[in-house]
Amino acid sequence: MITLAELAHSQNKTFKGDGDVVLRAVATLINAGAEDIAFLANPNYTKYLENTAAGAVILDAKTAENYTGNALIAADPYVTFAHVAQFFQQAKHEGQQVEPGIHPSAVVSEAAEVAASVSVGPLTHIDAASKVADNCCIGSHVYIGQDVHIGEDCQIKSGVKIEAGTRIGDRVIVHPGAVIGADGFGLARDAQGWVKIPQTGVVEIGNDCEIGANTTIDCGAIENTVLGDDVRLDNQIQIGHNVQIGDHTVIAGCTAVAGSAKIGKNCFIGGGVGIVGHIEICDGVTIQAMALVTHSINQADSYSSVAPLQPTKQWRRNAVRAKQLDQLAKRVRLLEKKIND
Repeated sequence: MITLAELAHSQNKTFKGDGDVVLRAVATLINAGAEDIAFLANPNYTKYLENTAAGAVILDAKTAENYTGNALIAADPYVTFAHVAQFFQQAKHEGQQVEPGIHPSAVVSEAAEVAASVSVGPLTHIDAASKVADNCCIGSHVYIGQDVHIGEDCQIKSGVKIEAGTRIGDRVIVHPGAVIGADGFGLARDAQGWVKIPQTGVVEIGNDCEIGANTTIDCGAIENTVLGDDVRLDNQIQIGHNVQIGDHTVIAGCTAVAGSAKIGKNCFIGGGVGIVGHIEICDGVTIQAMALVTHSINQADSYSSVAPLQPTKQWRRNAVRAKQLDQLAKRVRLLEKKIND
């Protein structure tokens, strides 16, 4: 627990109201109690502010002026909420740190280098020539192949598979079920059928990245698949071979990025997006959910391509009209020609 005044000091923020109010956790405006701190970042939730039971609320300065309760004042309430939530999570787990050591059921090659401060969970396998740096926590049922390098302060959670040659930076979190470094989808066709192309590259992941549950990142076909620093991938994302993703880019769940696509820095990619291979997306691009990206993007902007939901009867009519667009365009050109003549 912490007082509002102490929390404000820890976050380098100012506060309004009773600085001695005790706070224990974060919560939503609707469900918060007297010892919770909530936040308001989306104007759509302003209606819940007046009746919230929260002990304090994270607000911007303008909103805080008219709020009669206790407030932690921040230029960006959502970012401050993230920092405050981290603060409470760290406080909750103080004294509950995982003890370093290798579980008796784990199999660690004698040719692997695992720092003494690392915790290795039950039934985990670490192969020869792999290195795990200080203060990592490796969960249960994890597979780490040959010559994998994992930096300091990483969390590799249960059921993760990291194939040979993968390089992972510091402070990386890999959530359960993720597979890093499996073969990319490389095939050639001859008269007899498909010929598999050996995938000889590896995966390189920078510092401070997060890989969501059941996300897959394929190794490179010849060159490497590369994620920069502070790349955040949601759950169930497919990253194809030789893909490059720039620093600070975030990708939401169920997006698929085909091989050899290059995505710039500071991009925001929504859920369910499809990105075809061998294209480039420049820095600072936002792609809305369910969009299909079929060509390179050279200008930072927000892009969309999905049709909004419509009643089925209306959608069918529009679909029929869409099929008639080419014929309609030809008729328009003929009319323009007649008018100009």
